Amino acid sequence: MKKIKVRPLYRAAVIRKTKETRVSVRVALPGRGKARVNTGIGFLDHMLTLLSYHGMMDLDVAARGDLAVDIHHTNDDVGITLGQALKKALGPKRGIRRYGFFYLPMDEALVKSVVALDISGRPSFHITGGNKVRGQAVRGLSKRGREVAYTLQDAENFLTELARHAGITLHVQIIAGRDVHHVLEGIFKGLGKALDMATQVDERRQGVPSTKGVI
Repeated sequence: MKKIKVRPLYRAAVIRKTKETRVSVRVALPGRGKARVNTGIGFLDHMLTLLSYHGMMDLDVAARGDLAVDIHHTNDDVGITLGQALKKALGPKRGIRRYGFFYLPMDEALVKSVVALDISGRPSFHITGGNKVRGQAVRGLSKRGREVAYTLQDAENFLTELARHAGITLHVQIIAGRDVHHVLEGIFKGLGKALDMATQVDERRQGVPSTKGVI
């Protein structure tokens, strides 16, 4: 059987260097959902792999940061760099559907992600719910054997930077959930699904999907 080739319509590469981190991101969409991720934060690697797979985007992320201090700088800077790469890849947004949404069940957790690709100077991130899992953390080990905890607050920080630098209005509603791992998986999988929907090309649309003529 002949393999079906998927030709990415949008691709970009971005490198961000600071005194605290060095992050490189390459993104291609649509893709095959293949990911190569190494941020030094095991759980974030897992979430980005899920985002790539369910968003049908190819993602290559590498980061080095001051994890001996904490995960904050690396976590946020990966969000910044991925957001910049998505914005660069989509360019003027001609022909895309622009809006995407998804309900994602994950065992007892249910998460609703609503994504609007709107480059009108109003990028923002909003989250509601999740009170039952605040204070919980997913715990794992870094490659150097150091314990690393990842919380809903860490995910919020990541998504805030992603939305800001991609120019996306992102709403996440946590409808149910008692296990923070399940809630976080629901958020990243749902975001992938919603981004896939929003970035698909509408063949009926020739130009930018806005009556303003620009987004």
